[in-house]
Amino acid sequence: MKSAILGLVAVALAAAAPAATRAAELPDYLKPISGPPRSPSAADIATRDVLQLNVSMFSLYENAGQVFRKNILDQHPMILALFSGAGGRMILYRPGKPTLDAAPVPRSYQVMKSLGHSAMAVSEVVLPYVDNPGDTSWIAPMRAYLTEMKSALGGIAAAEMPDAWRPNSRAILENNIAFMEECLSKGVITLASVQAFGKTQAPVLRKAVAWAAETQVNHWMAVLDQWKTELGGSFDSVYGASNTIYVARQNNVLFSVLAQYFGPKAINERLFLIETVSFTTTPDDILTAAVRIISDRSVGGLFFNNYRLMDYELMGGDARKAIIAGMKARGQEPVLPPAVPFGSGQWPALISGGSGPASLDDLL
Repeated sequence: MKSAILGLVAVALAAAAPAATRAAELPDYLKPISGPPRSPSAADIATRDVLQLNVSMFSLYENAGQVFRKNILDQHPMILALFSGAGGRMILYRPGKPTLDAAPVPRSYQVMKSLGHSAMAVSEVVLPYVDNPGDTSWIAPMRAYLTEMKSALGGIAAAEMPDAWRPNSRAILENNIAFMEECLSKGVITLASVQAFGKTQAPVLRKAVAWAAETQVNHWMAVLDQWKTELGGSFDSVYGASNTIYVARQNNVLFSVLAQYFGPKAINERLFLIETVSFTTTPDDILTAAVRIISDRSVGGLFFNNYRLMDYELMGGDARKAIIAGMKARGQEPVLPPAVPFGSGQWPALISGGSGPASLDDLL
C-alpha cells in the first residue's frame, strides 16, 4: 500500500512539474517536436476566420456547379472537341437524349502523323550529340529505333492510307534509315549531316502534314454537317468547347473547324477555346470548365450588370491602372496591350502583329 501511495505521489509531482523540467526529461527523438503550442493572437484568429470564407466558397462553388451543369445541359446542346493523338474526339450532349460520341478520324491520319513524328524522333536522338565524338550514348537508342524503322518500312505497302500517299511515305522512312545508318557507320553525328537530313526530309514531310490535316478537317466537317442538320434550329443555342495547350492554340484545328459552324458572333460567346497544361483532358474536366464559364457570367450580371465581365480577370482593370502608375513612378513606359471591352468576339489566339512566314507554305 505504501509503495502504491508513493507511486501516485510521484505521478502527481511529475504532472505538476514545470514544462521546462518535463521537456528536459524527454528522449532526444522527441525534443525537436516538443513544446507548448503558440497561442494565436486576436489578429491571427480574425484573419483565419475571414480566410475560411474563401475555403468554404470553393466547396459551395463545386456543389452549385453540379446544379448549373444539369440546368445548362437540360436547355442547351453542347459539343466538346477534345484533342487526342488519333485526331481528336467530338461529343454531342443533347437535352433529353443520349450523348453522341462521333466516329474517330480515319487511321490514315495517325499513320501520316506517326511518319512525321518518326523524323522528329530521329532528330531528338541526334541533336544533343552533334559534333561531340566523345559521347556515344546515342548509339544504343538509335540502333533500337532503326530496327523499328525497318519493320515499318517492310510493311508500308499494307499500311492504312490511299495508294497515292505510299511513295512519299516510303521516302520518309528510307530517308530516316539512310541517315541513321550513316551516323552509326561513322560513330559520330556531324552538323553537316544533320542539316542535310533536314533539307532532304522537309519536302516529303510537308506532304504528310498536309494529308493528315486534310483527313482530320474533312472528317470533322462531315460530323458537324450531320449534327447541325440533326439539331436544326437548336444549333443556334448550342455551346462548344475545345481544349488546347500553349503551342497548339495558334491555328488550333478542332476549334477552327467548330468556328466555321458556330459563326463569328459565337466566338467567346458560345464557343470557347480552353487552355490546359497537357495535350489531353477528360470530357468531364472540359465540361466542368465550360459550365463554369457560363455560370460565372450570371455573377457578373448580378453584381455589376455585365454578363461577360467574369470572362476576364476581375482585378485586371485595377491591376492595369496600378501597373501604369507603378511604371510611371519608375520613369518607364508600361508594356500592355490595348484594353479590350468585355464581350469581345476576337479570335482567341494571335490575329495581328509581326511579320515573316506564317505557314509551312511560306517557309518552303
